[in-house]
Amino acid sequence: MNLTRRGLLKNGALALVGTSTIPSFLVRSVMAEQAAAQAAGKKLVVVFQRGAADGLNIVVPYQEPNYYALRPTIGIPQKDVLDLDGQFGLHPALKAFQPLYQQGHLAVVHAVGSPDSTRSHFDAQDYMESGTPGLKSTQDGWLNRALQSERLSSASTFRAIALGNAVPRTLQGKVPAVAINNVNDFNVGGRGADPAPVSTAFQRMYAGSTDHVLSGQGTETFEAVRMLKATDPAHYQPANGVVYPNTPFANSMRQVAQLIKANLGVEAAFADIGDWDTHQAQGSTNGRLANRLKEFSEAIAAFWQDMGQDAEHLTLVTMSEFGRTARQNGTGGTDHGHGNVMFVLGGAVRGGHVYGRWPGLANEQLNERRDLAVTTDFRQVLGEIIMRSLGTRDLQTIFPGASLSSAQSLKIV
Repeated sequence: MNLTRRGLLKNGALALVGTSTIPSFLVRSVMAEQAAAQAAGKKLVVVFQRGAADGLNIVVPYQEPNYYALRPTIGIPQKDVLDLDGQFGLHPALKAFQPLYQQGHLAVVHAVGSPDSTRSHFDAQDYMESGTPGLKSTQDGWLNRALQSERLSSASTFRAIALGNAVPRTLQGKVPAVAINNVNDFNVGGRGADPAPVSTAFQRMYAGSTDHVLSGQGTETFEAVRMLKATDPAHYQPANGVVYPNTPFANSMRQVAQLIKANLGVEAAFADIGDWDTHQAQGSTNGRLANRLKEFSEAIAAFWQDMGQDAEHLTLVTMSEFGRTARQNGTGGTDHGHGNVMFVLGGAVRGGHVYGRWPGLANEQLNERRDLAVTTDFRQVLGEIIMRSLGTRDLQTIFPGASLSSAQSLKIV
């Protein structure tokens, strides 16, 4: 077998990312991890909508006279809007969110975004995931820094997880994070391999290493595999008769629920959903955006129901790198904009409200006379959430350079 220890760490089933060298997990026992997980209780799930979702058609300011003037063919008719508070309403494809809002579990933050004005997907995503808008030199992600701020005597291998092939920017940093593409294929041997002899061979290779980092990391990698396999992931059954949509994003949310409920010590989880870049043929009540919103909302609603009583200790937040232009373009779509919308879902969330100062959509109120203006820094929203869900207090360490204060608090949680 033409494999090396370093090659396995780089390309194997676990993606473990640090700031420089691959970090060593804390020494721990499975029982200690489970006890710590039960004691801590709270979980944070981050969902990133990659591609710049159109917040104005997601949560519709249907009482704004200029909304329909700006969007003559793609605007959501008032009769189809799912009313929230007499001023704003959900896109009809988000009907799975309506009961969550009415029950007080789901909150909306509008006119939210980054203070940086870039319209580059790559830069904007990097800034939001690092939590340092306009600064390219940041080495770690905001969520990893939030986890670093906790002073734990022990931590689970599965403390920070991401559904996908690689650890996202949000979770990169000193705290080890695990990327899992499919829990059923989570094995050192890889998909299709006979796990027993392959795993045994690799364990011997790691155990015999004179490199203490590789030897320790290898042991903990196999421990993680054993822990997950012990939960019998292939036979997971969602609770409460929940049926997830048959889509990649829904499958990611299903696996997040599975990993949290397996009591492996998950504290932070990340999933993303792409294809929000609607330059052409965006559609109105039907079409490309509507299809994406249906998948997005039904997957999250299924996840919430699947979590059952555990949902009371959970907070989920959604975000996208920027919004889209207020005025539709010549191809029935929208271009890169600025202000946007975030959803916050959770047991401790003060839902049933649309938060944030609304700047208006009159031409003179638009950012650069083309976009929804940003009145709430996205870091204000995230800061309030991590204070509640992770117990973090030093927000200046998590979001250096941000001017966050209690006076600006939205009091979402």
